[in-house]
Amino acid sequence: MREVRQSSKHRSQHGSRHGATDANLNQQSGRDLRLDLFRGLSLLFIFIDHIPNNVLSYVTLHSIAFSDAAEVFIFISGYAAATVYGRALQRHGGVAATGQIYHRIWQLYVAHIFIFVILAAEVCYATLNLQNQTYSEDFGIDNFIDEPQIAIIKVFLLQYQPQFLDILPIYMILLGVFPVVLLLLQRCLPLPLILSGALYLLTLRFGWEPHSYPDNEAWFFNPLAWQFLFVIGATAGYSQHSRWVFPGQASWLPKLAIAITVAVGIISISWTIHGAYDAFPGLLLRELSPLVADKSNLAPLRLISFLAFAVTVAHFVGRDSGVLRWRVAQLIIRCGQHSLQVFCLGIVLSVLGYILLTFFRGDILTQLGIDLAGIVAMMGIAVLLTWYKANNAMNADAVIAASANFEIQRRSIAGIERQVIVWIQDLGRLWVRSKRPRTEVRWRSQPYPMS
Repeated sequence: MREVRQSSKHRSQHGSRHGATDANLNQQSGRDLRLDLFRGLSLLFIFIDHIPNNVLSYVTLHSIAFSDAAEVFIFISGYAAATVYGRALQRHGGVAATGQIYHRIWQLYVAHIFIFVILAAEVCYATLNLQNQTYSEDFGIDNFIDEPQIAIIKVFLLQYQPQFLDILPIYMILLGVFPVVLLLLQRCLPLPLILSGALYLLTLRFGWEPHSYPDNEAWFFNPLAWQFLFVIGATAGYSQHSRWVFPGQASWLPKLAIAITVAVGIISISWTIHGAYDAFPGLLLRELSPLVADKSNLAPLRLISFLAFAVTVAHFVGRDSGVLRWRVAQLIIRCGQHSLQVFCLGIVLSVLGYILLTFFRGDILTQLGIDLAGIVAMMGIAVLLTWYKANNAMNADAVIAASANFEIQRRSIAGIERQVIVWIQDLGRLWVRSKRPRTEVRWRSQPYPMS
């Protein structure tokens, strides 16, 4: 995610061999697998881009656009949040939806603390055993080592954000105010977008930004700016629950988006080649690069580039696209469906890859080997989590079925017991009657009728 500091609930599907069937089932259940696919891709790109001087980073999103995987992650997070919690709002009301949102925030918070501990332990171990004191500075752990009693409190307050640990805090902040956004979306779909856009413009104009520990620096991802992209995604996601027509449905928009995407792609590719080979000219590099460089405040040109790219991709990749049934795509979809766990693993692997490349050797083969190993590990954990979740679901179904059978059997036995009791009572009455004394019954003779 950083580039200069940057350079340094439906049931989960079963196995990948059932990819086409799983895709169909998910689409029938209303789940848009494109979200999982591109969220999974963004997680893989984040892992690759986090490893400095990585040759594979020349083929990630920032090489063909002014945006990168961070924009994809935030936009899809907003879209998915509006889809999931918007459905909860429609069915169960605002209190239930808010409860689900803050339950998710708690999960993110625990994951953030957990990944900080793992990252700190990883860096400290490498520093002690490899005798390289620069690791703690490179990853921003030196303050934790120097004054842990203060740094740990700042971690819990989300004010201390070492290297690679700056995206979960902004995600938690955005979800924290999302119940209000959700209620506004329900009342008037364009209203949150208008308010969010105004806040974005005011932030760019007056330089509003929260500050972090230790040097009172600004957050790398300014939530006052990045909230606009999150709300755009949320508005698009909630439009399926609203009577308002979202602008993305206009027929002219894909044509404009494709034109912008192609133009930006040509310019960005020239910049990428120029970065690797100085003799190659970078188109409009001096004119446009200052308008793209401010990632912290989501520079307007970055935002325009991403939105055009998103509309273009949505135009060419439909909900029932055959791409979603490819085996590789199914593996990436698994990563997107378990985004939090895969993201945390990607952070750990990025740190490990950085240490291996800087201490041992950083040739291209080593870089590609680390990239491949990391991608396989991330996909592997996603497949394992999918299998585990599906297995638990099947076990739950078995328990429910067994409980139902037991209840049927219990009722059958209870019915038999009641029938037996009735029979015993009837036999008792007959036995009592058989013990009573017999009485004579005399019949009166009736006279014959006269003829």
